[in-house]
Order: sequence, then structure tokens, then C-alpha cells
Amino acid sequence: MSAILVTGSAGFIGRNLCLALRRQGGHEVLEFDVGAAPESLAEMASRADLVFHLAGVNRPRNEEEFRTGNTDLTRQLCDILERTQRRVPLVLSSSIQAELNNPYGRSKKEAEEVVLKYGRRTGAAAYIYRFPNVFGKWSRPNYNTVVATFCHNISRGLPVQISNRDNPLRFVYIDDVVRAFVEIASRAQHPEGPTRVDLEPVYAITLGELHDLIVSFAEGRKKSTVPDLADPLTRYLYSTYVSFLDPAGLASPVDLKTDDRGWLFELVKSCHAGQIFVSLTKPGITRGNHYHDTKIEKFCVIQGQGFIRFRHVLGEEVLEYPVDGESIRVVDIPPGYTHSIENTGTSDMVTIFWANEIFDPQCPDTYFVKVKA
Repeated sequence: MSAILVTGSAGFIGRNLCLALRRQGGHEVLEFDVGAAPESLAEMASRADLVFHLAGVNRPRNEEEFRTGNTDLTRQLCDILERTQRRVPLVLSSSIQAELNNPYGRSKKEAEEVVLKYGRRTGAAAYIYRFPNVFGKWSRPNYNTVVATFCHNISRGLPVQISNRDNPLRFVYIDDVVRAFVEIASRAQHPEGPTRVDLEPVYAITLGELHDLIVSFAEGRKKSTVPDLADPLTRYLYSTYVSFLDPAGLASPVDLKTDDRGWLFELVKSCHAGQIFVSLTKPGITRGNHYHDTKIEKFCVIQGQGFIRFRHVLGEEVLEYPVDGESIRVVDIPPGYTHSIENTGTSDMVTIFWANEIFDPQCPDTYFVKVKA
């Protein structure tokens, strides 16, 4: 079993990485963070077979802490590793700020130089990643990234500040970072010396676009709608937004439409993927007896038993499909076929429906014609 040291283990990236490494198995994960005893770094580093150096300072109380928390800590770590004479691979989490002439950027650039020298002197693998903004679950609002701040505040109805809507932003997603790191941890061999690594993909969005997208997530949740998840950035931002919801408010009531047949409610809606709704139908009740010109649906009975019946609106033959909650199957409802679903059992029947478009009462594309004349 290899020993992997993660500095900054309690931080945003560190928490995600430590969880993934333990999930992978075959590793002893050694955690060092700001709350650890300073002398424990030497003890853990001397045992480590691989080091992920994530610890650093980006919001110090004074400017000098940039150097002590970024440059000096990196130098201390490399000195310890070099003394082991074991060519321990080192992965450094740096920042694109290293390209800039500001106190934080200079301290990260100096940390990179320390790691480069460590790799050259020892021949140990030294991977240097310059990350743009990293976003995802467990990031801290008002600290790690504007994504975290927007998700936290907007999900709670709190105000946010936008300095310049056209400000361009570049992001990488936490799971992409972790996957790259876990792949390094799984390597049997590492290249000799230092290597600069670019993580892909990098996502681009403006500050205003980011704000409006996260606002749309909040508004959509009230209407049971989800965004277009075909776009990876939207999908990852939506997952991040949901991770910031107040745990006390994760459950929300549904608009239950009840009548003498039973009840029905809309579960989830998407302008790009249609909607899912759920119904309870009482024994002896038939729903439907209508057809659609364009809309298609899928029916799936998960409790009870009944029959789904079809008839081409220009024909006379009636097709019957028995359905029940014991042998679950999905039945496609094509356009141009009038259809119905009848509860023929003695208990309530629960059905999940999917339609390829959200129901529009102004243009319902629903025409009532009985299946059985």
C-alpha cells in the first residue's frame, strides 16, 4: 500500500481528492492542513511515496503571508523530500495568477521555481498545474471562487455584487482536477524531472452570463424545471448549485392535482428534454382517450396493474398492452394514436409518464378521441 501525502487536505480541492483516493483503495492517505502540528509535516513527508501539495494562502491577513504560506512552505516540503533520497513524486497545485506581477502571483511563481529545482536536482517527477478558477461541491463562498459565492447567496435569496458583467472568467471543474490527480496516483511509473501540465477542459463564461445562469437555476427549481444539461459547463454548474442548497430546504411540496380519478403531479420539466409526471389512478378508472399530433410519451406502471390501449386515429384495430408493478416495462406512445390507461386491479395504480415537451395549456396538442368507440 502506497502512502500519499495531501497538504491542504481540509481545503476545497483537498477534501474532494482525499475522498477519491480513499475510494480508489490501495493508498494510505496522509493529511496535513493548517490545523496540524508543524512537525507532523516532516514525519508524513518522510513516509510519503507521492505528495499532492495543495496547501497555500490566497487571502492572507498581510502580504507577507503569501510568501510564508506559498513559497516558504513549498521550500520546506521539498527540502524534507530531498533528504529522504527517494525521488518522491510531487504534484503542485499552482495558479494562473503566477503569470501576473502581484503578491499572490509572485509567491505562486516562486513556489513553482522551488518545485522545478527539486525535480531537476533529484530527478523526481514534479508535476506543476496552473489552475484557473476551480469550482464544484465543497468550495467556500466568499473565498474559493465567485461560483461558490453566487451559488450560496442566490440559493438563499441573498444579494450578490457584479462589478463588470463582461468580465471574462475561465474555470476548471473539481471532478476533472480530481480525476487527473487520481490518475497520477495510479501510475506505476512517473517521468523523471519537472513537468508542466495543462488541465483540460477549461470553460469560459462572462461574469454576467454566470450570474444569469445561476439565477435561472434558482427560478427553475420553483417551477420544477431543469436546464439544458447537454452543455458540460451548465451541467457542472447546476450540480454545484444544488450542492449549495440549504439542507433544511431540500424537500419541496408538489402541485398535486386531485380529482375523483386519483392524483397527478409534475416531477421535473426541461425545455430541452420534456417533462416527467406521476399519477395515481384508482381501481376501475381510465385515463387518456386522446391523441397527439407531435408529442410523444412513455408510460411506466410501477404499482398496481392495468391495460394500456392504442388505436390509430384513422384505423379501427385496438392494441392492448397489460402492465403491472411486478413485471415493469416502458410503453412508447406514438403520435397519431389515441391511447388510454385503465386500472383493472383492486388497488391504486401508480404510473410514471414522460413527454418530450412541457405541457403548454395554450397549445396542448391533445385531442380527445375514445380508443374504444
